[in-house]
Amino acid sequence: MRQELLSLPKGLAEEVSKNLVMVARLIDDEPEQAYAYSRIALRLASRVAAVREAAGFAAYATQKYSEALAEFRAAKRMTGSVELWPVMADCERGLGRPERALAMAGEPEVQKLDKAGQVEMRLVAAGARRDQGQLEAAIVTLQSPELASSSVQPWTARLRYAYADALLAAGREDEAREWFAKTLEADKDGSTDASDRLAELDGVEFVDASIDLSDLADDQDDDQDEDEDEDDDQDAAEIAAAERASDVAEYYDEDDEEYEPLEQSAADADADADVEDDKA
Repeated sequence: MRQELLSLPKGLAEEVSKNLVMVARLIDDEPEQAYAYSRIALRLASRVAAVREAAGFAAYATQKYSEALAEFRAAKRMTGSVELWPVMADCERGLGRPERALAMAGEPEVQKLDKAGQVEMRLVAAGARRDQGQLEAAIVTLQSPELASSSVQPWTARLRYAYADALLAAGREDEAREWFAKTLEADKDGSTDASDRLAELDGVEFVDASIDLSDLADDQDDDQDEDEDEDDDQDAAEIAAAERASDVAEYYDEDDEEYEPLEQSAADADADADVEDDKA
């Protein structure tokens, strides 16, 4: 990629590089933002194969399969490489054309792929079979020396997982459990949810402790709010009592040279009258 960017003016190359770095950084967790950065890079340098490829993967991550396929085709024309062949076939699946994906699986380009690319193509072809409702054919498609091998390669966990999932979809639960377990052995990075699938097959139910803790926190917040409300009511009552006491003190403080009696309210006058009657 760096070699391709060297064909651009220095300032432009730096700007394109920054956007491509953001695409790589965001594509897994924030694909929409990655897509936005890829569009900027594409506007700046559409004749650079690495830019077209990055734009293709960003579109693919946001399920814009038609756009992704166009970018991958452009990158393939520019480089002559077939390494994008499997993801191009998967775009055909995304567009609802599994028959085209299967046709691509039989093209001479597949023989030019490295081992990882060939395994990826096998996964896409099996997925296309499942799209067509051909579960047993999908299972047979995945049966390969790579699946049977005991050595763990970067593709091993995904291949075993796809096989286990196809077996389960076909109702072969015991075999599926065995292969989910084999997937778990190879999945050191936790890239699949094989452990969860195994737990489901074993009837294990997980309790989401975070929900209980959240409820507990809400209850504590409610109790705290109630206490604060009671404190506020008490404070308001104390303030009101203090103000009344202040009013009374001001009303009767005749030693103050600037004393001016407060105008007595009708309610206070009635209360004083009642007191006088009681004394009588």
